[in-house]
Parts: sequence; structure tokens; C-alpha cells
Amino acid sequence: MIGSHPAMDFLNTTMSPGGTTIELIGDGQRFVEWLVEAELLDAPNAAKLRRRVGPEPLDAAAAEARRFREWARDWIFRWHDDPDGDYGAELRRLNRLLERAHRYDEVVAEDGVKIVERWHLNSADELIALVARHVALLFATEQPELIKRCAGPECTLSFLDRTKARRRIYCSAAGCGNRAKVSAFRERQRTARNPEC
Repeated sequence: MIGSHPAMDFLNTTMSPGGTTIELIGDGQRFVEWLVEAELLDAPNAAKLRRRVGPEPLDAAAAEARRFREWARDWIFRWHDDPDGDYGAELRRLNRLLERAHRYDEVVAEDGVKIVERWHLNSADELIALVARHVALLFATEQPELIKRCAGPECTLSFLDRTKARRRIYCSAAGCGNRAKVSAFRERQRTARNPEC
């Protein structure tokens, strides 16, 4: 995923390329699909939850996720700008969300023996804990200066810069990075043709 961290990918579930807003978790069905795509929820548990709770509670969970996303975006970038700030209220809110769901570890024998994190979800409102955990992990384990916004002029995506040199400036080398190279090439061509410009 573009964000290089599940919390950053969650922030990127809304974007405005060219000023047109695109919402990736517009309803409960899409929220659950995104959780599966982001590997925060496995497909069998997603199917069970869909059958158990129905569309209305899932839609309510998606609406809460959208509100949480905007709150998390504001907080993450405040933390980026002020790493030593007092974030006690934010941590209390995260902890309340984390309390909603129960997580446990399971030992599995897949490609060797490993421990896999599992979630026991009984209701749609517990889904927010899946995302809140990764926002909490971002805050607890990452350096705020590695959080960046894409330098693409029309891009609204953000990411965690995990590159060795910490020089990543675009959400994607193939997307915004390539557009920047093409734009710079065209500008050089234009300047070469019209040197007085």
C-alpha cells in the first residue's frame, strides 16, 4: 500500500486528485472490503461479521471510521509538527476505541510455526478498534518526522517514509513521481526551444 503503514493507508481512504473527492469507505460494505484489502481483517471473519450484523450497523461503523480518520489525520500531523506535545486526551480516546474488541494470539503451522494475531469481533462497532490499533502503533513505534505528505501538486495522499535515506517525497514513484519527471522533462524541452522564456 502507498502509505507504508496501515494507519497512513487508513488516512488515504479519502483523496482529492484534481479537486474531486474520492471516498474509499463510503459505506459498511466498502469499509469491510478495505479492512480485508489492508489485511487488518481476514476474509472469513469479514464474511461472518457481515452475516451476523447486517448492512445498517456496518454503515454506522463506516461513518464512525470516516470521523475517526479525520480526527486521526489532524492528530497525526499535529504530532508531526509538535512531537513533544501533550497528547493525553488523544491517547485516552484511542484506548476507549481499543477496548471495544478482543485480540488474541494464535500459534499456526503455516510455512513453519508462527504466532498470528486474531480478533474476536461480535459487532460492527468493534471494527474501529482494528484501525485504532494501527494509529496507536504509529504513535508508539514510529518517528513523527517520517510522516510526510506527497509533494505532487494535486495529490492529497500521505505516507511514512521508510526509505533508507529518508528522501521519499512522492506517494508513489510510478504515479506522482513519474508525473513530476515528465513535467520537468517538458519544461526543459520548452526552455530549450524558447531560451528567452
